Amino acid sequence: MASTARILIIAGSDSGGGAGIQADIKTITMLGGHAMTAVTAITAQNTTGVTAVHPVPAETILAQIDAVIDDIGVDAVKIGMIGSAFAATQVAARLERLKDERPGIPIVFDPVMVATSGAALADDATVAAFGKLMDVATIATPNLPELQRLTSEDDPVAAALHLVGVHGCAVLIKGGHEEGDALADALIETDNMTSWQGQRIDTTSTHGTGCTLASAIALFLAEGSSLADAVARAREFVRVALYEAPGLGRGAGPMGQQRVRLDAGTGPRLNQVTVTGTDYQRSVEFYRKLGLKQIVDNPPDYARFETAGGATFSVQIDPDETIVATTAVYLECDDLDERVEQLARSGLAFEHGPRNQPWMWREARLRDPDGNIIFLYKAGEARRFPPWRMQD
Repeated sequence: MASTARILIIAGSDSGGGAGIQADIKTITMLGGHAMTAVTAITAQNTTGVTAVHPVPAETILAQIDAVIDDIGVDAVKIGMIGSAFAATQVAARLERLKDERPGIPIVFDPVMVATSGAALADDATVAAFGKLMDVATIATPNLPELQRLTSEDDPVAAALHLVGVHGCAVLIKGGHEEGDALADALIETDNMTSWQGQRIDTTSTHGTGCTLASAIALFLAEGSSLADAVARAREFVRVALYEAPGLGRGAGPMGQQRVRLDAGTGPRLNQVTVTGTDYQRSVEFYRKLGLKQIVDNPPDYARFETAGGATFSVQIDPDETIVATTAVYLECDDLDERVEQLARSGLAFEHGPRNQPWMWREARLRDPDGNIIFLYKAGEARRFPPWRMQD
């Protein structure tokens, strides 16, 4: 695999930006991959419905696939909406050749049949041709209505086992269409079953959940995760994106993939810092005034805050602790000078105002009520890419 996972998305375009190619690109980008596309159909849609669908000719779909593979290369493929039965069979044949060239390359197939709004996106002939795509897929990710239509089986597990037996791909049973607050998903493989339970997130912004999940699975598989781990991590991404949904539109709104910054990915992620304080109310007032959003209120022991970048910061209260400030907390602000001036006028005392530093940062220093050192600073590209950065 290249240093950045290269994910080829074969799917339709959603003019409303909630599902399809747009959701796929947002997901893969936020997870650190490089998204490439072969557009299969152009749709006119928004949160309330689909008003037009224009399938892309199969030869143009194949030309997009070849253009990507021949130059950039590919580490995993995600298939979503396919515009026609002929396109499905042609794409399946091209991916079969890709598997011969790249044995073991992950292929994730999300058999899109109906939009979240209820509009049909695949006719009977196209659904019948999905079998050829499942023949080349590593995993298929149908929701419950799609699973029933693919097999005519009423029992989801029996339906998934049927597809595994006929096509050889794993099947993820997605329980989002079930009634009630409890949700269950199950990954059915040839010789194993893994399940996950969770609570339904109360939101109407569910447009693109299937696309997002499948794209995240493809990204994690490309990076070397096992099938079960890829699904687990993709589920977490989807759930946070649902919590972060911006609430756009009058119908089934888009998710908030663009807000899932630190909640999923590979490698250690610094996303939580905790300091000790001695007085709950005093600490909370200070950090709220500083501009942090309080998200956990557990007096008199603990408070957690969220920063603009998605990282969290907390204060653990111990009235008997003697605090020695040996570590500094840095909070980056694009509006550093203006913010420091505003905070100083509100009563916060700074040890020094914004200063340019030899390491190419501009920073102001203050302390919280217990003496913990806080810097407000602006570094820009010099934080991660100073001229003296070590070479990889």
